[in-house]
Amino acid sequence: MADSFDTIFYDGHCGLCHRWVRFTVMHDNEGHFRFATRDTDHFRNSIAESIRATLPPTILVLTRDGKLLMRSDATIHILTTLGGPWTKYANLMKFFPRSLRDLGYRFIATIRHYIFKQPESVCPVVPEELRSRFLT
Repeated sequence: MADSFDTIFYDGHCGLCHRWVRFTVMHDNEGHFRFATRDTDHFRNSIAESIRATLPPTILVLTRDGKLLMRSDATIHILTTLGGPWTKYANLMKFFPRSLRDLGYRFIATIRHYIFKQPESVCPVVPEELRSRFLT
């Protein structure tokens, strides 16, 4: 049975990932997403070990229909799902070929730990009423 939401898996030790998750949860007014770090049982139970072993250190989206998205495809999916003005940014990103989008994504991923302070906790600070969207 498919979930009724998309799950975003992120690096709980990355400051940029925390900011992205906070941004997403604060703009996800419809509750389309749930969140889990990549070191949780939920991640291990949701993604087969054979697939997990091949995944790069990137944000992942497991869509409600079972598709696994990563890098810029995950970002575009998140922005599109959030709707409103964020859809325009997603559409702008789509003008560029995936290889170019992912090149930029990988560059930022390479320097993210130097630019963004490592968070004190693997769960981003979000209002209490939104904490139920985080899976363990």
